Amino acid sequence: MVLSSLRIPLTGRTLIDEEKLLDQLDFIRLSLPSVFQEAAAILEQKDEILLQAEEYGQQVVEAAQAKRAQILTESDIVRQAEQEAEQLRRQVQQECEAIMQETLTEIDRKRHACQQELEDMRQTAIAQAQEIEDGADGYADGVLGNIEQDLQEMLRIITNGRQQLRGDSSVQRHSPPGKRR
Repeated sequence: MVLSSLRIPLTGRTLIDEEKLLDQLDFIRLSLPSVFQEAAAILEQKDEILLQAEEYGQQVVEAAQAKRAQILTESDIVRQAEQEAEQLRRQVQQECEAIMQETLTEIDRKRHACQQELEDMRQTAIAQAQEIEDGADGYADGVLGNIEQDLQEMLRIITNGRQQLRGDSSVQRHSPPGKRR
């Protein structure tokens, strides 16, 4: 209202409509008590609002501390689980290595047992073959001995027969011609 009113030249003063100014002052006077009441109510509520804000802040801090404790606990649980998993992994690896070593030892023992059994079987087969060969040699020797005896007997018979023939022939040669046996 002051800025839009007429200015008096060279005086630095402004002409204001008195009616309008009084209307405005009345409006301000009537409006001020409600504004003051609102301000007083806000001032009264300020303590309550600050108390609520402080309680809310405390709740936020407590919730954050609880969350932090939970995260730390979970972190400890995770770390403990990782340690237990690592320990279990090492234990399983050791057990696997032990089982593998036992298996290799058992395989080696069985291989030696099989080799020994194979050697025993070879020795038995050689002994049996030798026994069979000795038996065959003995049988062949017996058969050949029988044949030799038979041949010697036949040879003796043949020799005797030839001697007899020779003997008869010399007798016939020496005996007179008309007397033959």
